[in-house]
Amino acid sequence: MSRTSTQEVFSRTAQQAAKAVISNYSTSFGLATSLLGSSHRHHIRNIYALVRIADEIVDGLAADAGLGVREQYALLDDFASATRNALRSGVSDNLIIHAFAETARAAEITVDLIEPFFASMRADVAAPGEPLAPVRSFHPDELRDYVYGSAEVVGLMCLRVFLLDQHRTPAQIEQLENGARELGAAFQNINFLRDLADDSQRLHRSYLTAASRLTDSDKSAWVKRIRQQLSYAEGTTSLLPKDARAAVRGAAALFAALNDKIAATPVDHLYRERVRIPNVVKASLAAKAVMLTMKDGRP
Repeated sequence: MSRTSTQEVFSRTAQQAAKAVISNYSTSFGLATSLLGSSHRHHIRNIYALVRIADEIVDGLAADAGLGVREQYALLDDFASATRNALRSGVSDNLIIHAFAETARAAEITVDLIEPFFASMRADVAAPGEPLAPVRSFHPDELRDYVYGSAEVVGLMCLRVFLLDQHRTPAQIEQLENGARELGAAFQNINFLRDLADDSQRLHRSYLTAASRLTDSDKSAWVKRIRQQLSYAEGTTSLLPKDARAAVRGAAALFAALNDKIAATPVDHLYRERVRIPNVVKASLAAKAVMLTMKDGRP
C-alpha cells in the first residue's frame, strides 16, 4: 500500500471516529451539523470531537477511571501536547487529534485559538497539590477568560472553516468574529444554566456566581444577557456563506428555545433537573432554519 493510500485510509477512519463522537454525545449539534454543506460538515465534526474529548477528560472520564488530580492534569496535558504536535506535523496516532489537525491546517486554526481552549480545560482540574474545594466558584474575570477559551474560540475555529475560500472585507470579518464569539458565549452560558444540577452536585463548580448558588434574580439576568448575545449573533448570520447559515441558525434557534425554557423554570428546579427540548421540536426548528435560509440571497 502506498503512503498516499495509507494516509487516505487513516484520515477517512479519523473522520469516521469524529462523526461517531458527535453522534454519541450530542443529538442537537449532530442535527445542526447535518445541515451544513458537504465542504464544511466533516471539518466542524472534527472540531467538535476534539473539544468534546478534552471536555470529557476534565468532566469525569479521568476521575471515574480512578485517576487522582495530578494524573488528571497530566492526562489533559498529554492530550494538549499531542494536539500541538499534530498541528506541526499533520499527523497523530490518536484518531480524533489527527482529524482535528487536518481541519486546523486546512482552515489555519493556530495556537492563538488552541492555547486558550486548553487553558480553560485546565481550569476545570484542580491545580496539582491543591485540595479540591467543596465548590469551585468563578469570579467575573475568571469567568470571562474561561468562556473565551472554552466557547468563544470554538466559534472562531468554526468561522475559519466557514470562510475557507471565501472573500470578506476586513469590516465583515470583524463582524463575523464578534458574532462567532457572542454565539459561542451564549451557548456556553445556556449550558451553565441547564447544567446547574450536575455542575454543583457532581463536579462541585459554580460558574455563574461567586456564591454557591444562583438566585432567581441572577438567573433572570443571565437569561437577558443570553438573549442579547443571541440577537447580536443573529445579525451577523447573513454574512456567512449560504451553506453554513441553516446550521448556525438551527443551532441558535435550539439554544434560544432552551433559554426560553430556562427563563420559565424556577432556579431551584434547575438545581435538581436538566431542562430539555423534545426531539420533535428540534426537528421543527431545524426545518424552519432551512426554509429561512432558502430564501436568503448571497452576502
